[in-house]
Amino acid sequence: MNSVAKKTLNIFIGFAILIAIWQTVILVTTINENLFPTPLMVLEGIISLIADGTLFVHLQVSLFRFAAGYLSAVVVAIVLGLFLGRMERVWNIVDPIVQVLRPVAPIAWAPFIVLWFGIGNAPAIVIIFIAAFFPVLLSTVSAVKKVDKTYLKVAENLEIKQPQLMTKIIFPAAFPYIANGLHIALGTAWIFLVSGEMVGAQSGLGYLIVDARNLLRLDLVLAGIIFIGLCGLLLDKLIMAFEKWIQKQWGGVTPSK
Repeated sequence: MNSVAKKTLNIFIGFAILIAIWQTVILVTTINENLFPTPLMVLEGIISLIADGTLFVHLQVSLFRFAAGYLSAVVVAIVLGLFLGRMERVWNIVDPIVQVLRPVAPIAWAPFIVLWFGIGNAPAIVIIFIAAFFPVLLSTVSAVKKVDKTYLKVAENLEIKQPQLMTKIIFPAAFPYIANGLHIALGTAWIFLVSGEMVGAQSGLGYLIVDARNLLRLDLVLAGIIFIGLCGLLLDKLIMAFEKWIQKQWGGVTPSK
């Protein structure tokens, strides 16, 4: 059995065990099925969401918001991080500000974001941006500081100047460590996407859960939660594939996580 088949088998076994535990808890307790739906009820809910197209409408909106917020945060954070990592004195001034703002949950800014940007795509995109920005920025700054000094000395001897120094030497050398920040940022951004859609949106997977809760359709709530988890898993695999492709192009080795 090859590695792909083994991984697939392990996934099925894991989900089978989870579903068995789920069903067992319902059978051995007195929890009302309306308050804790059975796997079969949730499966029927998933089928109904797929059949009437509701899932694809909300999923499309959520993926658009995520892509807009996450990608813009990654670009801005990497560009800033590359320069701040090289300017130690400036970073020493900026770092305390970043450390104060970083622990504040993006959803805490929701009242201001909704007032400033209204209801719709913008609030969720801004929340995603904030959630993804700091992990990528900090990992980029740290990665730039870890760049082997030998590379910089060789570049100096070859009289390589900016912007080639940044794009040809520093960024490729720092990317394996920046990739760690991309993974962390993806997880936090996807989590807060759902939170943002619960607060300031009328569509998306987060809104789907809120709407189902208001209708007391807890089977659809769990269906939405399952879709959120599966999408998060697929997005993480996509980032891993992109990281491996970049490493293959540059001939680098990804540091162990």
